[in-house]
Amino acid sequence: MGRFSKMHGLGNDFVVIDARDGAVEMTASRARAIADRHAGIGCDQLILIGASERADVSMRIFNADGSEVEACGNATRCVPLFVGRDVRIETKAGLLDAKGVEGGASVDMGAPRFDWDAIPLAYAMDTLTMPASWEDLPAPAAVNVGNPHVIFFCDDLDVVDIPRLGSIIENDPLFPQRVNVNFAEVAGDNHLRLMVWERGAGLTRACGTGACATAVAAIRSKLMAGPVTVSLPGGDLAIDWTPGGTIRMTGPATHVFNGEADWTRF
Repeated sequence: MGRFSKMHGLGNDFVVIDARDGAVEMTASRARAIADRHAGIGCDQLILIGASERADVSMRIFNADGSEVEACGNATRCVPLFVGRDVRIETKAGLLDAKGVEGGASVDMGAPRFDWDAIPLAYAMDTLTMPASWEDLPAPAAVNVGNPHVIFFCDDLDVVDIPRLGSIIENDPLFPQRVNVNFAEVAGDNHLRLMVWERGAGLTRACGTGACATAVAAIRSKLMAGPVTVSLPGGDLAIDWTPGGTIRMTGPATHVFNGEADWTRF
C-alpha cells in the first residue's frame, strides 16, 4: 500500500504521493486512472514527491490526462505543507524555493522568459503583443514561467466562451507543446480577474503559474505595477515581479486528508 495526501490550492486539487523512501512507477495511463473522479481518487494533477541530489525534494507533475508537465504553482505551494518545513524543490522547470506562511506558502517561481522559442512558439514573433488572435479576442501576450502561457486581456470575461476557445487555442499549431490559456480582465488598480483553461486539465478553479504569467504580462504591458492581486474562481493570489527579477507568488495551500492505495490496481 502506498500513502498519499489529498491537497488543494484555491480548489486546484492534487493527489500527492510520497516517493522519497521508495520509487513509485508512474505512467500516463496510471496517472489518468488515479486522477479519474469516478473510478479513481480524483484530482486535477497528480504530484510525485521524490528524493533529489540537487534540492530537498523533487516534484513531478502529471495532469489529469496523463501528460507530464514542467510546473504547477498551486502544487508548489502545497509542498512545504506536505513536507512539514520550508523546502527547495527540484522540478523540470528548475529549482524553486517554497516557504510556509500563515494559511499557505510563498514561492520564488524563478524568472519569466519572453523569447518566442522559450515559450515555445512555432515561429518567431513579438511575444508582448502577438500578431495573432482568435475570433473576437484581442492580440495576446505570451510568457513562459516554467511552462507555456498565452494571455488575453478582455473587456468582459463574462461574454467570452472560455471552454470552447480555450480548447481551440490550447491545441493550435502555433504552440508546439500546447499552451495554458489565460483570460484576464482588469478589475481595479493592481487587481486582475482571471480564468484559466489549463493545458491537459481544462477549465480550472485556480492556476498558480497562470496567475504569475498574467501578472507579469500586465506589468510588462504597463497595465499596472506590482504587487498584483489575481482573483480566480477559487480565491486570490498575490504576485510580485520587478522586470529583470524573479516572480514571488503567495497564497493558500490546504491539506484535506491522508489515504492509502495500491498503485498496482490503477
